Amino acid sequence: MINRKNVAVIGGGVSGLAAAKAFDEKGHRVVGFERSHDFGGVWELSRSYPDVQTQSPKDLYCYTDHPMPDEYPEWPKGPQVHAYLHSYAEKHNIARLFRLNTSVKTMERRKDDAAGWTLTIEAGGQEWTEDFDFVSVCTGQFSDKNIITHPGQDAFVERGGSVMHSSEYTDPSVCKGKDVVVLGGSKSATDIAVNAASNGARSVRLVYLENVWRVPYFVGGINFKRLLYMRAQEQQFNQWGKNLLQRVIAAVLKPLVWANFRGLEALLKVQLKMKKHNMVPTTPIEKEVSCSVPIVTPGLIDCLNSGTIKPVLGTFDSYTDEGLKLTTGVTVPCDVAVLAVGWKLGVPYLPQQYQEKLIEDDGQYRVYRLSVNPDLPDMGFVGFNSSFCTVLSAEIIANWLVRYADGQLANQPTAVDMNKNIDMMLNWKRNERPAAKIYGGLCSAPFHFKHFDEVLADIGAKKKKRSNPLAEQFSYPNAAAYGTFLASAPQYKAG
Repeated sequence: MINRKNVAVIGGGVSGLAAAKAFDEKGHRVVGFERSHDFGGVWELSRSYPDVQTQSPKDLYCYTDHPMPDEYPEWPKGPQVHAYLHSYAEKHNIARLFRLNTSVKTMERRKDDAAGWTLTIEAGGQEWTEDFDFVSVCTGQFSDKNIITHPGQDAFVERGGSVMHSSEYTDPSVCKGKDVVVLGGSKSATDIAVNAASNGARSVRLVYLENVWRVPYFVGGINFKRLLYMRAQEQQFNQWGKNLLQRVIAAVLKPLVWANFRGLEALLKVQLKMKKHNMVPTTPIEKEVSCSVPIVTPGLIDCLNSGTIKPVLGTFDSYTDEGLKLTTGVTVPCDVAVLAVGWKLGVPYLPQQYQEKLIEDDGQYRVYRLSVNPDLPDMGFVGFNSSFCTVLSAEIIANWLVRYADGQLANQPTAVDMNKNIDMMLNWKRNERPAAKIYGGLCSAPFHFKHFDEVLADIGAKKKKRSNPLAEQFSYPNAAAYGTFLASAPQYKAG
């Protein structure tokens, strides 16, 4: 008999909904905490900038039992994703499990010698504590804004200038007739730059530190999901844990792999006119691909070609009476500065003594299967496994985590097992594939299939691959198929 647990789910975005459903289905008493007034996380409408859309096609950005509507475009817009998440919550009656406008302030190990954690909760100006047997942290990697400032900023704002984080860019009218400077090279940065240029900005500059490889929605006219999201492509990267035979095969095929990636680079350089705009990266594409590789914003290349967006390699130095001084030494006109500098990675409500167990000195996270730390019992993470198919990744990890919490994994790891695997993965990230260190080492891309294979094996799924070997090797992950894989695992109910 599996005892029913009181389970806290922190966060009501993509990952929180998946975790709440997984623990609830197994019979646990779930209480979800969402600090905003609505579900959705990064897709909650007040946090979305205009024209935001998914980087992943809709059939790669969905739960296993709930495809996105047929009428949605291939890359849904923010309000459509928000509506989709609400429809998923309604389908599984998840709203009953959540308290909105409620924040977790801190969490400590329980003082009554029982397993679990005591959470300090805040809502409506009141604070109180509640005890839980298990905590699922689902606030992901895009919860707290990364706020930076530069010399002269206060005076710049007093003169009528505007400085905002990318998530605060919700009204394009602030750009009309203004000189806009966007800091950052991510997709959010290029999305905002294109939006500003198309909404009457007098000038738009995109300022970023280094050139990176970007992937268009269609590579040579082919949807990129049919080229890049395949086992066959994934196996060309330097995966972790290769055995001797796999290393020998990799060595034999190395010239062909090298030629494949050089061909892809050549195609991207021509299609995206990288040389013309001085945007050619110096790092080989196979060494750079990770969750940080941005998708090309529609209209970006046209804006670069027309000069309505001017790219600048550098960063902000200071605000001056003449405008914005860059580290290039050039001062550019600026009325609106948009800082597309991302989010703080971390768990701010986890006290320092526990953070030290979780995070290495170089910022890498000590997590097994991108979800649990053996020195932090009775808790785990859903949504830290950033990827190109975020929704599916969250759902699979949520199903793994509930079984881990209940001791029901087919391959239930010991602390020794976990630490050995964590050390192996950290060594791989630091020495064999430095690109894997992005986001604290919590990115599973481009190794989705390998990650899913390991997780499904732990769960005890009898089926982990599609029956058609060609589809499995040369097609992208199929969410509905992974639903059948999860269903093939041993089932149980707590209570």
